[in-house]
Amino acid sequence: MRIKVSFAPEEMSEGLAAVRKAFPGHFGAGGDALEVRFIRQCSVRSGAVRVVGDRQKVDVVYSDMSCAFRGLGTILGTDFSRRGSVDLAETSPFSMRGLMIDCSRNGVIRLDALKDFMVRAALMGVNMVMLYTEDTYEVPGERFFGYLRGAFTQRELRDIDRYAGTLGIEMIPCIQTLAHLEQVLQWDPYFHLRDLPHILLAGDRRTYAFVEKIVTAASSPFRSRRIHLGMDEAHGLGTGRFQQIFGRKDPFDIMNMHLGRVRTICRNLGLRPMIWSDMYFRLGSKTHDYYDPEWKIPARAVKDIPKDVQLVYWDYYHKDPEFYRKMIANHRKLGSDPVFAGGIWTWSHKWCALPLSFQVIEASMSACRSEKLREVFMTMWGDDGMEVDIFSALPAVEYFCEHAFSDRVEMTAVASRFEAVCGTSFKPWVKAAENDSVPGSADGGKTRDNTSVILLWQDPLFAIADPHMKPWEWRGHYERLARELFRFARRGGLSARLEYPARIADALALKSGLRRDLERAYRRSDRRALSKIAARDIPALQKAVRSLWECHREMWMRTYKPFGWEVIEHRYGGLMARLQTVRKRVADYVSGRIDAIPELEAPLHDPWGGIRQRTLSLYHARVKTPSCIK
Repeated sequence: MRIKVSFAPEEMSEGLAAVRKAFPGHFGAGGDALEVRFIRQCSVRSGAVRVVGDRQKVDVVYSDMSCAFRGLGTILGTDFSRRGSVDLAETSPFSMRGLMIDCSRNGVIRLDALKDFMVRAALMGVNMVMLYTEDTYEVPGERFFGYLRGAFTQRELRDIDRYAGTLGIEMIPCIQTLAHLEQVLQWDPYFHLRDLPHILLAGDRRTYAFVEKIVTAASSPFRSRRIHLGMDEAHGLGTGRFQQIFGRKDPFDIMNMHLGRVRTICRNLGLRPMIWSDMYFRLGSKTHDYYDPEWKIPARAVKDIPKDVQLVYWDYYHKDPEFYRKMIANHRKLGSDPVFAGGIWTWSHKWCALPLSFQVIEASMSACRSEKLREVFMTMWGDDGMEVDIFSALPAVEYFCEHAFSDRVEMTAVASRFEAVCGTSFKPWVKAAENDSVPGSADGGKTRDNTSVILLWQDPLFAIADPHMKPWEWRGHYERLARELFRFARRGGLSARLEYPARIADALALKSGLRRDLERAYRRSDRRALSKIAARDIPALQKAVRSLWECHREMWMRTYKPFGWEVIEHRYGGLMARLQTVRKRVADYVSGRIDAIPELEAPLHDPWGGIRQRTLSLYHARVKTPSCIK
């Protein structure tokens, strides 16, 4: 079906041009083209869009630009040739339907990739995007702010803000003004601003001169007058240099004093701030737990929380809507409705954990809808190096948007719109998550476990996760998964991104049983089997890892800036060097050049015996070696 836009308000012209560029085969004139008119009506309820017409002509009646592009996504996903008429109306109760993309943990997304991502998100119904930038934005005059980290320039941020605006998307800066600043505070010119290595020194006038500088730099490129100031996970606040200079103070008082000073900076700049809410709940918990039901915050501390600073309740973990409802009620006890931030599970993974993401989105959005929250967004973090392909989150973005517009979501509707706006099949994108959701995974694979990360990066001789996971039983699973994903990847377009999880599965099929096979042959003194492993199995694995490295590098360079790739490449280089050493060690033993392989004589034990399920969630640094020397 081809679309001919016969009328649209001027405000939509640039956004429509962006969509035409992204979908060149879907627009054009001709007698068989579907005529589409965009009609903005002030009388239409906020957050509403209606697509009405027949197989020749369709009107999109909308309340705001974001809903207009949501309507266009509906048209792209509807087969009008099989329908005599159509009348599809929907209204979102959420004034904010947002996304937050982590750009601080190696992967600073390229502008062209971000634009491609956003145009598809706009067609799903997204109307707000944050780029989470701890230090990855330009601050004029600060040479070591974002040093060698690929920071966005002021010009780049203005460009992306303008582009987002054409699609009805508000860009809100999202930074840090208290903790999570270790990337900056590691450099000598900023030592005087430290409380702890990751926390700013509250109460010092130089700190607030610095904060004013970064808040100005972060907000200047954007038209929005809102800003996210961070201030989460300030563990140990006031216990470092602060205590040496100012003495021991109540953490609540430090938090409120610092927030008050930063809030004044924002007020002077005409900005409306929000912060993550966890520090108030952690400080009120005896166990420092954000989700502690026994939290108690002193009344004086609650009174001093600025009421014009929005609190953002973040929760990526719970699968019961009732838990979210209780936490929303707890936030309201602090004086206002929170903004809700859920999770699309991209962090610590190589491919988005889609089954888990679907489950937590459904639970959280159900609670937000029933509690009548107005502002929600989903986070896409990059913990442990942003190894993930951020585009793998798109099925979950679509799932989130369907929940934002409907209280009853069918997966068939999710798949239909995803396929329409992404030009690729839905099922294999979800299937790719089976690199982590292996047979026997707890809760049907709806866990945070990052099996593929563990199996890929654990040392081939000191495979510390093997006793717990028994990964050799999954070889057939990975072989089948690789074949299926390679088949879909050959279709081109966004489907080509499936090559990355296919390469992961291909490598894991060969690596998952390597240590066990080596040990078995070695303990039997089966030099023939060892020779076969050294001459055939390890070279095949080396080839698969090299192909994965090259595929990942290609994906990275077209998705993220080159800065940060060196962190990931060190991991591949270390693995490939270790495989070469393993091959040589085995060959030396087979040939008699050495009379033992002590690494294979050392027994492996299960450090996670208390965990019932076989799969785990671990960082690269935890599995690459049993040594604490990283």
